[in-house]
Formats: sequence, structure tokens, C-alpha cells
Amino acid sequence: MTEPTHEEAHGGALGSRLNWLRAAVLGANDGIVSTAGIVVGVAGATESRSALLTAGLAGLLAGSMSMAAGEYVSVSTQRDSEVAALAVERRELREQPEAELLELTTLLQERGLSRDVAREAAEQLTARDALRAHARVELGIDPDELTNPWHAAWASFLAFTVGALLPLLAIVLPPTAWRLPVTVGSVLAALVLTGWSGARLGSADPGRAVVRNVVGGALAMGVTYAAGSLLGAAGV
Repeated sequence: MTEPTHEEAHGGALGSRLNWLRAAVLGANDGIVSTAGIVVGVAGATESRSALLTAGLAGLLAGSMSMAAGEYVSVSTQRDSEVAALAVERRELREQPEAELLELTTLLQERGLSRDVAREAAEQLTARDALRAHARVELGIDPDELTNPWHAAWASFLAFTVGALLPLLAIVLPPTAWRLPVTVGSVLAALVLTGWSGARLGSADPGRAVVRNVVGGALAMGVTYAAGSLLGAAGV
């Protein structure tokens, strides 16, 4: 008999990586759509390359900083909650160890173990590392892998920036006559990719996700271009 191999990721590690990948895809998608809406709207009002570059850069920086700040605040709140929950669990283990052992036994029973096996497993886990056992089984937290707000902030910043660079470069690099076709085409192609990637990472139907992504992006560009054209025609 051959020994089983375990090269693939398991459990929380795989779930954590998939969550980061989904967040990166969604961040890039936000950068694409929001920046495309800005530059296409400005293109409807003016053909000035400097105006397009200024608007695109402003949108890129504002969006990436906003995403980073929002992610930092959100993940910091989550981390604070995790730290507080671990502190409560640490105090309860110190003050009422028998009640905590019974609680761990009950939780293991709810996962399908018999009473005797659950009790034995709870005792062994408690002897090895009581806090880790309760953190993982009761709270769903890995004490060694608490969420990092700085990692989340930088990831959101970079993902949004990468996505935003596509419509920005597409609108300022081509000749005037080709700006809109190149931008719209490249943005829609990118939205197909991000929609498909996000759906695959979430084990969802790629077709529906791609259609939603493309329709949403096209609608955003259409609305902002119309608004820009009206403002340009009005001489604003």
C-alpha cells in the first residue's frame, strides 16, 4: 500500500486563501468599474488628455485610499472582536475549567462524536492546549492566525490600483479617435475575466457572474458618458 499524499491545502488555510483571492478580484473589479466610469464620463465632456489623466489619477488615488481605509477599519474591528473573545475564553478557562470541559465535550458531540469519545477528545485537547481547542471548536478562531488589518488594507489598495490602471491607460494612451473604443473594449474584456474568476473561486455559475459584471460595467460607463456629454454640450 502506498502512503497518502497531502500536498493540497486543507481547512482554514484553503478557506483563508480563497477569501483573499476573492477580495483581490473584487477590489480589482471595483477599480476597473469606478475608474472607467470617471474617465469615460470626462471623455464625454472633453478631449483634453491632461483632463482625462487628472481625473483618472484622482479617481485611482481616492478609490484605492478609500478601499484601504475601509478595509483597515473593518478588519481592525474584526480583530478586536477576536482578541476580546479569546480574553473571555481565557478567563473562563481559568475560573471554571470543569464547565469549559463540559462545554467542549458538548460541542464535539454536536459534531457527530459519541459522548464517551467526545469526552476523551475534549480531555486530550484541553491537556494539550485548552485555549486553542476552545478557540477553534467554540469560536472558530485560530489564535495564531488572527486577521491582520494592515495586510487587508495593502491588499485592497493594490487590487484597486491594478484594476484602475487599465481604464486610465486605455483612455490616455491611444489617439483621440480610438480612446473610447479601446477603453470600453478593454474594460468589458477585463470585467469578463474578473467575473469569471470571482465565480470560479466561489464555486458559482461563471456565465451569470460574467453577464452581471459586464452589464453593470457597461451601464456605469454609459450613464457617466451621457452625463459628461450633456455637461460638455452645456459648456460646463
